Amino acid sequence: MKLQKIRGVVDLYDKEIDLFNYIISIAQKLAKLYCFQEISTPIMENSEVFHRTLGETSDIVNKETYSFLDRDKTHITLRPEFTAAIVRAVISNSMLQSIPLRLFSYGPLFRHERPQKCRLRQFHQINYEYIGSNNLNVDVELIMLANDILKELEINNNAKLVVNTLGNNECRNKYKTALIEYLLKYKDELSEISQQRLEKNPLRILDTKNNKEQEILNDAPILYNFIDKDSKIRFEAILSRLKDFNINFEHSNKLVRGMDYYSDFVFEFVTGDLGSQGTILAGGRYNTLILQMGGNLTPAAGFAGGIERMLELLQTKQKLIEKEAQIYLIPIGELAENHGIKIAQEFRGAQINTLIDYGIPLKKKMQKANKLGVKYSVLFGDEELNDNIYILKNMLTGDEKKLKIEELINFLKEITL
Repeated sequence: MKLQKIRGVVDLYDKEIDLFNYIISIAQKLAKLYCFQEISTPIMENSEVFHRTLGETSDIVNKETYSFLDRDKTHITLRPEFTAAIVRAVISNSMLQSIPLRLFSYGPLFRHERPQKCRLRQFHQINYEYIGSNNLNVDVELIMLANDILKELEINNNAKLVVNTLGNNECRNKYKTALIEYLLKYKDELSEISQQRLEKNPLRILDTKNNKEQEILNDAPILYNFIDKDSKIRFEAILSRLKDFNINFEHSNKLVRGMDYYSDFVFEFVTGDLGSQGTILAGGRYNTLILQMGGNLTPAAGFAGGIERMLELLQTKQKLIEKEAQIYLIPIGELAENHGIKIAQEFRGAQINTLIDYGIPLKKKMQKANKLGVKYSVLFGDEELNDNIYILKNMLTGDEKKLKIEELINFLKEITL
């Protein structure tokens, strides 16, 4: 029986893994630039961490979490998103005593959903959380950081920033009442899942991708008309700051985000280049989540970005990653091959990336050097070993020159470091 990978997961290798690691390196670079400290949480958590915080009407809790009963009868869930896991870690490790906190994470997440382009069962995200401040400059800075990530990856021209405010609980409840009253007239025309949301959390219907439901919502009450005065003032101030920094945006009353813990300001960077999976980076405020999870009432905001979606955009642009220079050692003959490992270690000791293969013909080694795009190869046989002279071959021009080992190492260090 031929073993196959599980449905909804992918293997990353060759150019894809180069782009994948490139995205992470950019995320880490900007995390350092904005002084976010890295944090790593387990991919497994007690199910309550997610099931109690994401909302009973969210698709994730309803049908997408990978949950199971452990041998010790503990209910375990594989991490479907970062924020709740990080808040759990912050509370568990008494980190709230050190607020404000800027925390950065990246890694795999798991959701059992129908696999499609840029929507996998094991996927990866970068994630940034700012915990401990309700200052609107935090929201602005998070958007600036997200925008800088897209700029650094050179995919910012593919993205549009969409923003909204959800206001406070009181105004949201008033809006929910009005929205329910409106949608009840169209209940029979709503999908089964929207009918369920109508009873439990009608705001989630605003996020529908169903064309018929989108038409129905065109004449629905507008959320912004129900937002309290303070939230509007704050929202308009954020928009003013974004204009100050020449960050273009679009205000959408239908932007609500998928998790119930969001409140007040929310945002998404979206693209039309990925079909229905157009959200690249997204987040917002979650000022009551930490209290809900057993900590003190602590304001917080954050965002996450889908690595696979950024990867797809880079591939669409045919982005190529320049690899670190490496040297290909090509020993000719058995004696040279046996000695080659010693030379390889000398090179590596000098911090020179060195590749050497064993037991394959010279012709195949030369073909491999060309395929890898290696700029320099070092060839040697018995005669070169006896004379302590090695042939340095420029694989791009075909030029060759003979150097002693010390000269060779000095030359290679200059071109590789």
